[in-house]
Amino acid sequence: MSETAKADHGLVEIDSQECKGCGLCVEACPPRVLRLAEYLNRYGLHPCAYQGAGCTGCGICFFVCPEPGAITVLRAAAGKSEEGEARAAA
Repeated sequence: MSETAKADHGLVEIDSQECKGCGLCVEACPPRVLRLAEYLNRYGLHPCAYQGAGCTGCGICFFVCPEPGAITVLRAAAGKSEEGEARAAA
């Protein structure tokens, strides 16, 4: 991992078929790791998509989302990701 890259502290899971593409989570995300996808979901809307890295696990996207169940935020336990990387390297 480079010195400028920060370890992820969380992971965002988005149910693209439940997302209504309102963009509230995109605007509210402090690290700006969410965007509206280029593809359409079953409602003909552009759902939110996680860019794959940089999530802080703050959960703000979850709280601003008007659609229950569309966003799940998973937080990494303190020290777990670094500990796992150290084990994998050994």
